[in-house]
Amino acid sequence: MIAGDPCRGLEGDSYAQTFALEAREESLILNMGPQHPSTHGVLRVLLEMDGEYVLRAEPVLGYIHRMHEAMGQNRAYLQFFPNMGRVDYLHALAWNWAWAGAVERLAEIEVPERAEYIRVITTELNRINSHLLWWGAYLLDLGAVTPIMYAFEDREIVMDILQEITGSRLTYAAFRFGGVVADISPGFASRTREFLDRMPGRLEMYRDLVTDNAILRGRLKDVGVIDEMMARRYGATGPVLRGSGIAYDVRRAEPYGVYNRFEFPIPTYSEGDSLARYQVRMDEIETSLAIIRQALDGLPEGHFMLPDAPRGKWKPPAGESYFAVEGARGKIGIYLASDGSEIPYRVKLRSPSFSNLSLFPELAEGTLLSDAVAILGSLDLVIPEIDR
Repeated sequence: MIAGDPCRGLEGDSYAQTFALEAREESLILNMGPQHPSTHGVLRVLLEMDGEYVLRAEPVLGYIHRMHEAMGQNRAYLQFFPNMGRVDYLHALAWNWAWAGAVERLAEIEVPERAEYIRVITTELNRINSHLLWWGAYLLDLGAVTPIMYAFEDREIVMDILQEITGSRLTYAAFRFGGVVADISPGFASRTREFLDRMPGRLEMYRDLVTDNAILRGRLKDVGVIDEMMARRYGATGPVLRGSGIAYDVRRAEPYGVYNRFEFPIPTYSEGDSLARYQVRMDEIETSLAIIRQALDGLPEGHFMLPDAPRGKWKPPAGESYFAVEGARGKIGIYLASDGSEIPYRVKLRSPSFSNLSLFPELAEGTLLSDAVAILGSLDLVIPEIDR
């Protein structure tokens, strides 16, 4: 840089300077995020641009790193539950289940049947809420402002229902080792059934308003195509994988809780594009509605918590365990190692968003910047999961 150069002071930070070392002549290095609306506040992607076309993309991680794994290794087992609501604030109950399941498997704790059904009902309601927020925010990223209003109208109903038995509206910490923190309230079942009856009409309206819209389909069809091999190479899971035609779902592949008692399809689309991933999530809302209805119909009487469940600074036996669940973004896995003390020796979190984001640089290469936004949104990333 020479004195008087008009670009002086615009070299960027160390990430940008390193990224620029491989830049071609006359290309532009551009930051998308961490304050860009489509990166939802905490994801930064470095782009090398030729006009409106993306030559290279590289995510920069760590803007919301909270050291969740390290925190899991310096507190009692029970005290780690609130962290689960912060790793993925949109499907917190799936992470609750993964942590509870890992500890229960390690200590061979039996969960009462009624608690298993309540876990299914609340986790599927939470999955619907996650997909609804993704739907509204994704369309907002693409320039459609109205749909998120409809999505939030439905989300408010679910949040009211879940608040009744969890005590919170977003960052849930409602599971315990050996059950759930509270039984369902007297009006819970009837309010949930009202929501189940409401949603088919709402989904039909969403289809007429958005899914069948020619402009939306033009924005998503054949954009960001992930074939089967590419999905497997990056360890993609969840709707991203099922949008590439692979019917892998932890609820079926590694059944946990009482999911093996319910009939439900695994929605897949073979096209592998952004539209396929969109359609998988919309179909999955219907799947969750069907599971919840079956769970409510079959809800048994009994305890919602094991009478002699571990409490306080309890010590599990020494050993290792791994437990996986199907989250709204894909496979959530927790590896746990215990040395027999009241503090976990090692906690390792497997988050779906980390693997799914790793697809983005290859997908974005050669696309228009506007298509890169559509691709990024179709991955449905929750950044605290990535920066765990």
